[in-house]
Amino acid sequence: MLYLFGASDITYKHANEYATIYLIGNIFVMISLGMNHFINSQGFGRIGMLTVLLGAVANIIFDPIFIFLFGMGVKGAAIATVISQFLSAVWVLRFLTGENAIFHLNKESFKLNWNRVKNILALGTSGFVMQFTNSLVQIVLNKTLQQFGGDLYVGIMTVISSIREFIMMPISGLTRGSQPVMGFNYGAGEYDRVKKCIKFITLCSFAINTLMWLAIQGFPEFFIGIFNDDPEVIKAGTPMMRIFYMGFFIMCLQQAGQSTFVALGKSKFAIFFSIFRKVILVIPLALILPRISSLGYIGVFLSEPLSEFIGGIACYATMLLTVGKELKEKKFEM
Repeated sequence: MLYLFGASDITYKHANEYATIYLIGNIFVMISLGMNHFINSQGFGRIGMLTVLLGAVANIIFDPIFIFLFGMGVKGAAIATVISQFLSAVWVLRFLTGENAIFHLNKESFKLNWNRVKNILALGTSGFVMQFTNSLVQIVLNKTLQQFGGDLYVGIMTVISSIREFIMMPISGLTRGSQPVMGFNYGAGEYDRVKKCIKFITLCSFAINTLMWLAIQGFPEFFIGIFNDDPEVIKAGTPMMRIFYMGFFIMCLQQAGQSTFVALGKSKFAIFFSIFRKVILVIPLALILPRISSLGYIGVFLSEPLSEFIGGIACYATMLLTVGKELKEKKFEM
């Protein structure tokens, strides 16, 4: 698996040390991240936020202790992460089995209603497909970069992907928070509110993405330096980062479109556009562009903005043509 994701003989040892320990403690990650949604959905947003903060702060404290003080290096980073997620998992389970929760975790909760399970799986498939295709894309990108650029550019892609996770957090919070609001108003027949919510998400996403885009295009060295201060990585990564994030501002269309589809229960559209941008666009582009006009590793980084332009416009246009038309028709029916 590690070689599949782009590890080389040089990096395999460190990757194996981290992955082995992390996977042993993966159950704690699944509990803290997965079951935290059951806290948020009951209206305890602050408690849910504290779950994430507890794990993050603990990780920040334990990392230097295990890495430097105990001299454990990469193994120490993995142990620190597992312990931090264990603390978050305990926090989640204590709340869900405690008196403050509206719906409690108990033995009866494990009896499954299969009709409900099917509905949950249908709505959750979109998120699963997005994560799965992200992994698939990462494999293709890293393997192609290993072929055309070597460990240096695989490392640069890792840094850029980490930065992406960081700058996507505000949009992720916004879109996830908007989904129950849109779903509630859609079910209540308040279609004007649904339209306002779609406009709000689109404008906010565009504003945040544009600010992030300007910051990255203006100060790429700063963002790379947060994750890696190697002069060679910063020098080679600066132009690649500018290329990779060329179309980031247009991603607001994909984010708003996908969020609307999920909120209104149109999971098929959400799944399709997850696959469309990542599998149908990014993967072929990442494989073809490096072989055109000697683009090499540059073509791999160029595949992302091209897919964002095409995928974002296609997703949002489809959302307007389907959801927009449906909301208009239902408004007249009322």
